[in-house]
Amino acid sequence: MHAFEVLRDPVRRRTLEFLGGGERAAGEIVEVVRDEFAITQAAVSQHLKVLRDHGFARVRVDGARRIYAIEVDPLQEIDAWLEPFRRFWEPKLDALGAEIASGKARGESTREV
Repeated sequence: MHAFEVLRDPVRRRTLEFLGGGERAAGEIVEVVRDEFAITQAAVSQHLKVLRDHGFARVRVDGARRIYAIEVDPLQEIDAWLEPFRRFWEPKLDALGAEIASGKARGESTREV
């Protein structure tokens, strides 16, 4: 399974987003993902297995708990694939950053009211 096939599933993307905040116990992951997607614990476990099997996540045992963490290598592969396309959005993001910095220098608020 290619990295993009793994990430095309919204449950797996959300799980990785959650793991991006740091290590999480399997129970925490199940609770969040089950509630957001209305799926069973078994379905969440299957998604975690796909992430593990394809190198996106690792698990360690801590007593009776399984602790999951993100693995960056597959994400670096995706980042490398995206590299040729950055020229389409980086200038726009740079311009936005310059505009925000300019507004802050003028003392303008960046908050919406």
